[in-house]
Amino acid sequence: MTASTAASGRVGVATGGVARPPRRRGVNARARGRLNLFRWVVLVVLGTFFLTPLLAMFEFTTRGNSDTAPRTLQAWRDIVTYPELTGAIVTSVELAVITSTVMLLLLVPTMIWVKLRLPLLHRVIEFLCLLPLTIPAIVLVVGLAPVYLWVTYFFGDSALTLSFVYVVLVLPYTFRTLDAGLAAIDVRTLAEAARSLGARWPTVMFRIVTPNMRPALLNAALLSVALVLGEFTIAQLLNYVNLQVELVSLGRTNAAVSIAVALASLLFAFALLLSLAFVGRGRRRSRGINPETVVEA
Repeated sequence: MTASTAASGRVGVATGGVARPPRRRGVNARARGRLNLFRWVVLVVLGTFFLTPLLAMFEFTTRGNSDTAPRTLQAWRDIVTYPELTGAIVTSVELAVITSTVMLLLLVPTMIWVKLRLPLLHRVIEFLCLLPLTIPAIVLVVGLAPVYLWVTYFFGDSALTLSFVYVVLVLPYTFRTLDAGLAAIDVRTLAEAARSLGARWPTVMFRIVTPNMRPALLNAALLSVALVLGEFTIAQLLNYVNLQVELVSLGRTNAAVSIAVALASLLFAFALLLSLAFVGRGRRRSRGINPETVVEA
């Protein structure tokens, strides 16, 4: 009789002749159940915290002229009847698109090049990108007012010229997002592999590195859109009309329509966030391995 057989025999005698399996699986199941319960509690609490103001806004926009009047969606139908409001919405959407595009074209190649070729400049680029976060908007306007005299002279007085300052405003948030995306991949290995196969630096940056940081690009674009759609101070002080400026002006005459547009903009940003989450999840699934297709050797 070997030592392992004797040991198993002693265990069987000690447990009444039946070897009991370890109880680790049951402990893990209980811990997982408590964790899931905690997640649901947090989800319900936070959902209630964020949804209650939105529901209150929707309730306000559907009120009738009196307490006994039936609910109506007239405030939502009246959105298209204000040409200044629809023009401000179009302007803000155009500003969001222009700002996101210019920000990505300016920041992504710069960060990739600094990461690959000039790593000593990373702190300098980080300082310059985070600097607008430390300067109040009112101070920025004081410095930008003389600059925008020349901007108006060369580009006209269109509100789309706000994209110049909006690109500066979104730099602190988009830099952190793109920097995290670059840190999540092995940029040097990808670049060296591509260069060893004869790829040039533009090919490395735009066809090798950039596709691998797609979630970071989407996050940065979403942050830019959210900031542009919610910006008020600089546009107001520079005498330009965007969505938020028009909402403040409209709120003095028709508060219900103003709240309806504000709620719609929040729901639009929420829809963008959900779409980003589903895009990221779908991409992770497409890059994963199906366990059913794995063949054991």
